[in-house]
This record gives sequence, C-alpha cells and structure tokens, in this order.
Amino acid sequence: MKDVKTKSGSKAKARSSRKNIEGLSPYSKPALRSEAFARALTDAKSCVDDRERLQTLCDEAARKAAEVPKDSFKEYWPYLQTMLRLVRAHHRGEYDQVSHDSLLWIVAALNYLNDPFDLIPDKTPFLGFIDDAAVVEFVVDRTRQTLDDFMTWETGPR
Repeated sequence: MKDVKTKSGSKAKARSSRKNIEGLSPYSKPALRSEAFARALTDAKSCVDDRERLQTLCDEAARKAAEVPKDSFKEYWPYLQTMLRLVRAHHRGEYDQVSHDSLLWIVAALNYLNDPFDLIPDKTPFLGFIDDAAVVEFVVDRTRQTLDDFMTWETGPR
C-alpha cells in the first residue's frame, strides 16, 4: 500500500485497486474464471484415468490445433504441441514421469481448446482463439517444468 493524503491533510494508506490485484492473480484473465474453464477442469478429472476418453481427447485436440491460427498462441504454440505429445506418450505408457496435477492441468487445457462454445466462441472472427491461448498460457506457466522435462526425455536416449 502507498501513502496518500486525505482531505484533512493527514496521511493514510491507500488500498490497491481491483485492477492491480487482478494483475497479480493467476486467474485474472476472464477465460480462467469462466464456466467453460471450470467445465474443462471437471471433465479433465474424469478423463485423466479413462484411457479411451484420453485417446479421444488427444485426437480431437490435435485436429483442433491443426485448424487454429498459430499467431494467437505466440510463443506458447510449441508448448501446446508438447502438451499433445506428452498426453499421447503418457496414454501409450511410454512416459510416466508426469504428476497427476500437471497432467490434470494439461488435459484441462486440451479440453478447453476442444470446446467450441467456450468464453469466446471459436467462430468469432479474429477473437475466437484468444481465450484458448490465454488458457494454454496459464497452463504452460503452471506446468512448464513438466513440459520441459518431457521435451528433454523426448530428445534423449531411451
């Protein structure tokens, strides 16, 4: 808090504005507070341990990723591709060095990507994938070490 002068000339502590608080919150982006993201997390919890649903999710997310404009995702595009490869490798039993929580977040991001009726419907011109990119960015920030470890495993000798 910073000092501000009151009408009487005395000093008082100013409260942080809502904007400042939201800027620090990891859930500050509307997509992360949306019903669609809550639904994606709930679906992820039931999907993580269901091999058939996980396979379907990967297939649908890969098709969707091939259709979306890469520029919406900026530097997070390679991480989205890594998420897909990680989930596939985990599904096939090739890679098990991922925590349940990290896998849950990654599956939630893929669920959100697949949802055409998320916060901003995907068919909305120019804006349809901005919320998807925000969710991917958030999940990458939460699971970056897991994704980096997977890429190291992927490129190393097996």
